[in-house]
Amino acid sequence: MMTRGATRMTRVVMGHMGPRYFSTTVLRNDPGTGVVGGAAAGLLHGFPANTSEKVAVTWVRHFSAMGSRSASTAALNDKQQEKESSDKNVENTATAAANGGAGKSVVSYWGVPPSKATKPDGTEWKWNCFRPWETYEADMSIDLTKHHAPVTFLDKFAYWTVKVLRFPTDVFFQRRYGCRAMMLETVAAVPGMVGGMLLHCKSLRRFEQSGGWIKALLEEAENERMHLMTFMEVAKPNVYERALVFAVQGVFFNAYFAAYLISPKLAHRIVGYLEEEAVHSYTEFLKELDNGNIENVPAPAIAIDYWRLPKDATLRDVVLVVRADEAHHRDVNHYASDIHYQGQQLKDSPAPLGYH
Repeated sequence: MMTRGATRMTRVVMGHMGPRYFSTTVLRNDPGTGVVGGAAAGLLHGFPANTSEKVAVTWVRHFSAMGSRSASTAALNDKQQEKESSDKNVENTATAAANGGAGKSVVSYWGVPPSKATKPDGTEWKWNCFRPWETYEADMSIDLTKHHAPVTFLDKFAYWTVKVLRFPTDVFFQRRYGCRAMMLETVAAVPGMVGGMLLHCKSLRRFEQSGGWIKALLEEAENERMHLMTFMEVAKPNVYERALVFAVQGVFFNAYFAAYLISPKLAHRIVGYLEEEAVHSYTEFLKELDNGNIENVPAPAIAIDYWRLPKDATLRDVVLVVRADEAHHRDVNHYASDIHYQGQQLKDSPAPLGYH
């Protein structure tokens, strides 16, 4: 009795739940032909009529709720695996960096490919601070003796300001021209950046072009910075020299910023006279090299690639090309000041781009 009741209860429950979770197909084998015929029948709604029919019941389980849970779990597991893989890559990158940078790579999903460059001979380019197309051969034919004679009050003010600034430099560095050059370049790289920045902001405010002077001044700043990167390989600054650079740069940046806002023609004239002093300082540097007071060591690799110097170039060759660069900067800044003196704006005259 209990067995019959349980059987009926099972049939009732499965009758309601069966169509949702199962489907059946009754396949009958025709004894005469051996061909299998199919007829659909509901589970528990009927059984084969006679025992000679072979019934094959196909059960199809619909994983609605459980399938969703399984898919969510699988997706979560995938995300966890991806995160673990990413963390592992970052850890490997940090380890490589700690071991000297060997095999160092950047883990990113932004899709920005690292730029790769080669030298004309096909070898790998090893500098990230400048690219092969930014290198050049310095123009050594420039006149090094040119001088702008101060006539107006602003010219005289600029001239004597530079002379006053030179005095403590002579006292501090004396004949140590390697360190002197390093200090000079930390200051000389500031005006081009400040002037370019202010012209950039002016161009945005007034909705006007700059005549190429933004790029020209930034080129000057970058060139001066490369001078510094070169002399850092020759003269290693000590602690108090680094502190002096920090202080001088902070004072000079703000002073030049204010001067350029007040009078661009005065600011450019000051830089013109600074570059004249730079030409003089590098000429004295060459004299010390020629006299043997400073060792004429091989040129740093960065200088050979930047100025396209011969492989056997020396420090003297580096000083020659740097001095030529300073003479070009002298001309550009005096020229910019003259434009302002004539009542014009820099944008009215094409900038001397690529003037090295």
